[in-house]
Amino acid sequence: MPSSWGKIFRVSTYGESHGTSVGVVVDGVPAGLPFPEEEIQKDLTRRRPGQNDLTTPRDEKDRMVVESGVFEGKTTGSPILMKVNNQNTIGSDYDEMAHVFRPSHADYTYSEKYGHRAHVGGGRSSVRETIGRVAAAGLARVILENELGISTVGFVDSIGPIDSNITEDEYPISRDIVDQFPTRCPKPSTNEEMETLIRKLRDEGDSVGGVVKVVVRNLPPGLGDPVYDKLDADLAKAILSISACKGFEVGSGFSGTRQTGSKHNDEFYIEEGTGKVKTRTNRSGGIQGGISNGMDLVIRAAFKPTSTIKKEQKTVNDQNKETILKAKGRHDPCVLPRAVPIVEAVVNLVLVDAYLYQRALQPKWFMKYANLNAIPNQ
Repeated sequence: MPSSWGKIFRVSTYGESHGTSVGVVVDGVPAGLPFPEEEIQKDLTRRRPGQNDLTTPRDEKDRMVVESGVFEGKTTGSPILMKVNNQNTIGSDYDEMAHVFRPSHADYTYSEKYGHRAHVGGGRSSVRETIGRVAAAGLARVILENELGISTVGFVDSIGPIDSNITEDEYPISRDIVDQFPTRCPKPSTNEEMETLIRKLRDEGDSVGGVVKVVVRNLPPGLGDPVYDKLDADLAKAILSISACKGFEVGSGFSGTRQTGSKHNDEFYIEEGTGKVKTRTNRSGGIQGGISNGMDLVIRAAFKPTSTIKKEQKTVNDQNKETILKAKGRHDPCVLPRAVPIVEAVVNLVLVDAYLYQRALQPKWFMKYANLNAIPNQ
């Protein structure tokens, strides 16, 4: 079961939803970097369950333990192991799912592929797998912020039929702004509508999906490679690997297909004062030819409604017989609020890997765009 990703900043996650622990091994981190333990813990706290009544009531503090790769507060260059011990597990909630496949869940496909599955909590298909990614990405985020000045901010763009209608001029500039809202939709009136919808469906034993938008500012041109390692292709794979994610867009996405080339093309100009090449519009979403162009990276990720719900549903069991399932357990009625830090995380994992690769490939690029004062031994 593949659980690793990355060319230089290599990430391998481990653990199951109701196992002893979940975590990550990160390899390829340069030695001598201050290890941002508090920042990583902040990111884990943002994605943890039990934050409010819009999320699963499973109460996990998700306190990180660093097992290796850090000495006297700095990275050593060896693999970094970070783990979180599972505490609030109730395996009996899943007894009836040992032999029954939840509709639209990974139960059936895991069983067919491997012939054996961890039904308690969904095993590796649980969103708790993302703890490892978020921990690794906390380190990635700090590297990107310190060495390139990159800022990554996500927010909920829609839930069910409710759109935020947040325009480019209204994109939130910080994660703190987004986190003021329980749904992580930074528009007060829309946040209230979304809260009402989520609570209504939760009380009915149902669920709802939606879309997360992420904006990356100060991304330099030159990240990503043509053909098979395009930046947008790597982002798509990383984001679509998140549980419940069913769609990905960069820039204008599918809506761009409704425009002509003359309307859709992003015209270049030279920015006064800086001499930098910019585009007057950003329908490309910051990527052209699979390579970042220096404009803001703008992506959207679509998440389906949570598949484990308390309403009765028709399904089958592992004896190939039809049956009825009314699931128990603690599940998010809407994954979107907690998906925001997860999508931010995988975006930063892709970007830090692309950055370290470009840094090794093109020394002149590195000297031009990196903050050398923030990098040890430069």
